[in-house]
Amino acid sequence: MSTSAKVKTGQLWGKNKDELKTQLDELKTELGQLRVQKISGGGQSKLTRIHDLRKSIARILTVINANQRAQLRIFYKNKKYIPLDLRPKQTRAIRRRLNKHEVSLKTEKQKKKLTHFPQRKYAVKTSA
Repeated sequence: MSTSAKVKTGQLWGKNKDELKTQLDELKTELGQLRVQKISGGGQSKLTRIHDLRKSIARILTVINANQRAQLRIFYKNKKYIPLDLRPKQTRAIRRRLNKHEVSLKTEKQKKKLTHFPQRKYAVKTSA
């Protein structure tokens, strides 16, 4: 690659995993070379280039990880168990709360009580 332009994230989304890996390797080797040049006495431009390279590497890794997570979400879509990092975070209280099915369940005692003592209905006369 060896260009002074930053990597644009919009261009990365269209690339496949192999292209991203090769671009990542190129950037890492270039970063290593720049670090050696910095030690041997480099100017300010090398420092800004090192900064840009580090950020570009981070962008590529972000795209790779996002694609990987999207593939895992597709894989686990209709499975019974989903890995913890793919589950919705929410709050601890919400995660421990009863689900809709568990809330709707009634005990035998509650069922008998409801059948033998149903809710009374009252007819209220309105004054017109």
